[in-house]
Amino acid sequence: MTSQEHKQVVVAGGGIGGLAAAAACARHGLPVQLLERTAQLSEVGAGIQIGPNVTRILQAWGLGEALAQVAAFPKQLQARDAQTGQVLGSLRLGERAQALYGAPYATIHRADLQSLLHGAALAEGVQVRLGHAVHGWRETADGLEVNTADGANVQANALIGADGVWSAVRQQLLGDAPARFTGHLAYRALVAQADLPAHLRSDEVTVWMGPRLHVVHYPVRGGQWLNLVAIVHGDKPAQGEAWDNAGHTQALMQAMGAVGRDLHERLASVPAWRQWGLHDRAPMSGAREMAQGRVALLGDAAHPMRPYLAQGAGMAIEDAQVLAQSLSAGGASVPEQLRAYAEQRWARNARVQARAIRNGRIFHAQGAVALGRNLSMRFMGERVMDVPWLYAEATK
Repeated sequence: MTSQEHKQVVVAGGGIGGLAAAAACARHGLPVQLLERTAQLSEVGAGIQIGPNVTRILQAWGLGEALAQVAAFPKQLQARDAQTGQVLGSLRLGERAQALYGAPYATIHRADLQSLLHGAALAEGVQVRLGHAVHGWRETADGLEVNTADGANVQANALIGADGVWSAVRQQLLGDAPARFTGHLAYRALVAQADLPAHLRSDEVTVWMGPRLHVVHYPVRGGQWLNLVAIVHGDKPAQGEAWDNAGHTQALMQAMGAVGRDLHERLASVPAWRQWGLHDRAPMSGAREMAQGRVALLGDAAHPMRPYLAQGAGMAIEDAQVLAQSLSAGGASVPEQLRAYAEQRWARNARVQARAIRNGRIFHAQGAVALGRNLSMRFMGERVMDVPWLYAEATK
């Protein structure tokens, strides 16, 4: 920001993307205020995977040691057939990821990552205001006046909408249609590894692929817990936009249909599931979908994506890194800085969105397509399972 533009950056949303954006901007010396609608920060859900493109940024922010205290670092990703249990292919992580990409592949509980970013934001002097939902904004002679649902007004030089899939900031900025239901339902669970039989415990990432379904599980919280996600096809939940609804083992098993003994035993070992409908948007088509004037979008508010590339949180953290770099660049106005952020980010986000959709089709394939997938993994292994364009250096 120029010296004439000294007002603060306001971030709407206290999830992973919002906290990352706030911490990153504050690290660059920008005054930041974060407005979160809930009365306390709490991250529903369970685990997420963060590849080297993400852990590299967290390490650059000085969070590598804190990450090592709460994450797990699987040595391998294994793909298996959901019906036969056969191993289709594997991808070495661990030392290979570190050697190739300069950073590790990690699996972490969402709440642990959110807590880590919250602590970083507070340490950098970010003012976090809970119970303040951003309702909208209006332009003023020298910036923005951000309005909250409880009637408060906050002066800002830039507003960052990191308020999720159902973003109020996006609604005012773009006025487009709501996020679309994908036709997929996700069931998520966490189980203490100590409560599982020894043969069901795991220190790897495992993906089971079958007709119109897939299951992924991996360790979190230093390996003490196992995170499981099962995704099947189904109708939109009656609760509509509410994404975290009570799910039941019987409903999941019915939706899964016939799966192999190994996978069935693992699913049956879970005492309780949470279930929600997955929503996304079509891949981005231009920078104006991420920023206009003094307002920018970040993370799910800009580019909600299907979880089949495990990069929802990753793209939000990458966004945060580029946003902070852009806003701290001298010699440009805030609209120019935000436009530069959007120009640098939109195409990569669009590519990840499109690849995630494609991966979903591959994971859930049937017939000849599934046979081709299995043969490709069996004979080419890491050559088809790795994604160097994603994990290599993406932000500077």
